[in-house]
Amino acid sequence: MDNSFVISVRDAGIRFRRNRRSSRNFKDLFSARSRRTRPGEFWALRNVSFDVRAGESIGVVGRNGQGKSTLLKLVAEVLLPDEGSVTVAQGVAPLIEITGGFVGDLTVRDNVYLTAGLHGMTKAEIDERFAEIIAFAEIEDFVDTPYKHLSSGMKVRIAFAVISRLEEPIILVDEVLAVGDKAFRDKCYRRIQELLDGGRTLFFVSHNERDLRRFCTRGLYLDKGALVMDAPIAEVLERYNADYGV
Repeated sequence: MDNSFVISVRDAGIRFRRNRRSSRNFKDLFSARSRRTRPGEFWALRNVSFDVRAGESIGVVGRNGQGKSTLLKLVAEVLLPDEGSVTVAQGVAPLIEITGGFVGDLTVRDNVYLTAGLHGMTKAEIDERFAEIIAFAEIEDFVDTPYKHLSSGMKVRIAFAVISRLEEPIILVDEVLAVGDKAFRDKCYRRIQELLDGGRTLFFVSHNERDLRRFCTRGLYLDKGALVMDAPIAEVLERYNADYGV
């Protein structure tokens, strides 16, 4: 991996099964990876290659089901590729699922400490930022409420508040912000801009063209699991709109 890149993806592919009957057997899980697609399996991504330098802001574009969220999970190392490689040289703060990393039976307070701790923050650092995190999420009255009892919007609030306070250089944001109300989204977007101004690297998945143009300078266009275009975001959006008559 070139030292100038913080992320390097080379011919990456990942496949999933369509139903339980097509699941791989125990031997398959521990044997060498095969390029052969078994019955019932499909490639969610294949032959994807690109590099990212520190401080780039990248919008990931495509219709639903084309591999956008899967790509973010590969970069976050939540998933591993079945072929090719994904190399990430810096830490990642992922906001790619509403409940990602949070435990339903634990309180909001405990989840803040757990999630931030798993991302390398010390207890002293979390103590120092705890009030700020809760205030940003605007859930002061629910600090000792089990996480599973929060609404979807409240879960987004606390997840973003925690993730955006991490020191990780790479930020991954999926469509989850669409769940929140407009006022809170605007607050999140101001925070994202602060992170970009501070030199963070951003991967941003959205169907909102205005937001993509606002935050991103570069675009990755995925279609049927393939990377069909890697170019300035304006060019990528023009191609995407032309392809699908938007």
